[in-house]
Amino acid sequence: MNSLLDIQNLTIEFLDQGEYRRAVDGISFSIAAGETVAVVGESGSGKSVTALALTRLLPPPPACRVSGCIALDGRDLAALEGGALRAVRGREIAYIFQEPSTSLNPVFSIRSQIKEALDLHRPEVTDADAEIMKVLDQVGIRDPEKRLHDYPHQLSGGMQQRVMIAMALACRPKLLVADEPTTALDVTIQKQIIELLAGLKREHGMAILMITHNFGIVNGFADRVLVMFRGKIVEQGPTQEVLKNPQHAYTRALIDCIPKLGQKRPRLTTIDPAKLETA
Repeated sequence: MNSLLDIQNLTIEFLDQGEYRRAVDGISFSIAAGETVAVVGESGSGKSVTALALTRLLPPPPACRVSGCIALDGRDLAALEGGALRAVRGREIAYIFQEPSTSLNPVFSIRSQIKEALDLHRPEVTDADAEIMKVLDQVGIRDPEKRLHDYPHQLSGGMQQRVMIAMALACRPKLLVADEPTTALDVTIQKQIIELLAGLKREHGMAILMITHNFGIVNGFADRVLVMFRGKIVEQGPTQEVLKNPQHAYTRALIDCIPKLGQKRPRLTTIDPAKLETA
C-alpha cells in the first residue's frame, strides 16, 4: 500500500535556557491514503509536537530545531516555502485542535470563518453559502441555514467542535489531523464526535491522524496505533493486536488505566515513568 504521509527519523528539539532539549527522538512511521492512525501517549510524550511539525507550525530556529524527513505524496514538506506551503496547510493537511473555544475566532460568525477557509483553499467555489450549509449538515448541525450567522459563544462545546470539523472538511483535505478532539467534551459527545469522524472518513476517503492519551476512544476507530513515550515510539501495530497483546510495559500501563465497567479498584492506576525506562 502506497504511503500518503511518510515520516523518517523525525527529531524535534526546543531551546531551553541555552540548551536544546529533545521532545521527539528519531521517530518513523507512515500513513496510507484512507487509513486512520492513532498516536497514543501521556501529556509531554511528543504527540502534538509531531503533528505540528507536519506543516511547520512549530517555532522557527533557533527556538526549535527539526531534522528528518516528512513527505506528503512523495514531496518533501521541508522544502516548501511561501504559497506552496500555504497550499498544503488546510488544503491537503487540515487540523482539528482540542480546544475549539480558543481555535474559533470569537468576533467572527461561523459563516465568516468557514468562508475564509474556502476563499483560501477552494476559490473555485462560486456559491459559498451553499457549500457551508452542506458541510455543516454533514457534521450533524441541524438547520444549518439558521446557524450561519451564529458566533462561537452561542454554541455548545460539542457544536463548536463540529464547526471545526466542518471547516476542515470544507477544504477537502487528504489528511485530517485531529489533536485530542474530544478532550473537553463529555462522554456522550465524545462518542458522537468519534462516530462522526469515522463516518466522514468512509464517505470522503481521507486519512486521519488521531492524537490522544485515551486508549478508550481508539478501539473500533483506528486501523493502527502508535504508542509514544518520552519522544519515542515504543510500540506500534494494528489496533486490536496492540490492545489484546501489548508488548511494552508502558502500553500495558496505559491500557490498564482504562476504566472497566463493573470493576472495583481500591486505588487509581498510576504510571511511574522511571520504572519504564528500561522496560
